Order: sequence, then C-alpha cells, then structure tokens
Amino acid sequence: MKLRRSGVPCASRSRPSLWESYVTKNSIHPSLAGKVVLVTGGGSGIGAAHVAEFCAQGATVGFLDVAEDASRQLVEQVTAAGHKPPRFLRTDLTDVAALQAAIAAFAAEAGAVDVLVNNAAHDERHELDAITPEYFEERIAVNLRHLVFAIQAVAPGMRAKGAGVIVNTGSISWRAGFGGMPLYMAAKAGIEGLTRALARDLGPDGIRVNCILPGWVMTERQLTLWVDDAARKLIAERQCLGGYVEPADIARMATWLASDDSQMITNQTFVVDGGWI
Repeated sequence: MKLRRSGVPCASRSRPSLWESYVTKNSIHPSLAGKVVLVTGGGSGIGAAHVAEFCAQGATVGFLDVAEDASRQLVEQVTAAGHKPPRFLRTDLTDVAALQAAIAAFAAEAGAVDVLVNNAAHDERHELDAITPEYFEERIAVNLRHLVFAIQAVAPGMRAKGAGVIVNTGSISWRAGFGGMPLYMAAKAGIEGLTRALARDLGPDGIRVNCILPGWVMTERQLTLWVDDAARKLIAERQCLGGYVEPADIARMATWLASDDSQMITNQTFVVDGGWI
C-alpha cells in the first residue's frame, strides 16, 4: 500500500484538540511525580502530547526540538494549565555532539534522567530510485541514530540510580506494508530490534526498555499533508475501532510504561493503532 500526499487538509475536525485530549482524559500515576523526564522531538505532534502528559503527572520535563515557535508555545500552554513549565532545549538531533550536550545540560539542571522518551522522527515520503548515499545517511540520522546516542547519554545516570525507563517510538508502517518511504520504515523496524537488544543489555542495571508502535495518529502534520476523505475512508476500513488515534493516546501509553504500574514490563512492543494491524 502506498500513501501519497493529498494536499487536501482535513476539513472536519469533530475531535478534541491535543490540549483538550490531555486535560480531559489523563490518568494519574503517582510514581511519576518528581521524576526527571526527557522527550525528543517534543515541540509538536505526538511529542507535545508526551510533554503535556508527563507535566500533568508532576514530573520534571525537558524536551529537545528544533521548532522554536511551537516549542515555546507549548511551554506557555503547560504553564497556563498550572503545571511546572517544561524545559525546552533547542537541539538538532542529527548533530550527535549537540544532542549529547543538550542532555548533559538538562541533567545538570534537573538531575539524572529517570525516563527517556525517544519520540522524534520524520516520515518524509521518498522513492527507491531517488535515494542517494547522502539521503540514506540523513534519513537514518533523523529516524534511528539519535535514539542510540540519546540512550547512551542517559544510561550512566540510570545505572547510578539502579533504575530507569526508556520508551522508544516505532511505527506500524512496516508491519502494515505501507509504501513510499522505505528508509523510514527500515529505521522504524530497526527501533524494535534496538529495543529488544537494549532491554537485555540494560535490564541487569534496573533499566526497562519498551517500544510503542503508533497507528495513523491525527497530528497537525498528518491532517495538513495526508488526511483527506480517501484517508479517512481507509482508516475506517482498516481500524477495528471507530474514531481516530490521537497524540494523547500514545502519550498515555508512555506514561503508563514509565510508571511503577508497569514495573515488571520490559523488552515489549505495544501497538496503539485502533486495531489496524
């Protein structure tokens, strides 16, 4: 199946906004209060839902993103909702040195990271014949490499505490057989392998590593670029459940995985897609 850009924005949005989803449905996990949480790609979309949800849990939250305006707006929204403002660190995640420096700066302020949510990715469409070695490296850097180095950066602090949680974000795209973005799908498949390998390697240190596979999530980007009437028809046909998967649905899974409620769960993949696959 190949999904192409329609250029037609979603005309009907009888759905809650990201912020409304978060404030009306979040479940409280007391064990997350005071935890130090870091989210990559937290300025918009699913990442913003992660930031909002962990802030609602009473965690100390930092997030990395390059989108300055959206990120600062998110900080204002969280603050206006009465929660501790998250710390935004403008970071190009494809620059490994900058990524390492940003994580070190956040840890110096907030303390060693307890929870890492590896969320950042970019599902840019591309064809096999157009792939160059340079484009290959860039797509892997955007969608896979930064996860490895973010985990490498937070692991020493987690080892010292004897506990930690890493939540990686995969995708149903490769399992469902989508087309038109082979490098994105290869990277997302690799994230599941990375999760399983590091769950085994880091488990003796008390660090849990799990993976979330979102379905077709109704972020602003998806609504602007891809979700037209044909896409809505496809979603209705493929999902077992009616309605749409929202960013907050993914964030609520992440907060549960980060909490003590899931303290014996690691090395697992959780699909949040309304029953697509």
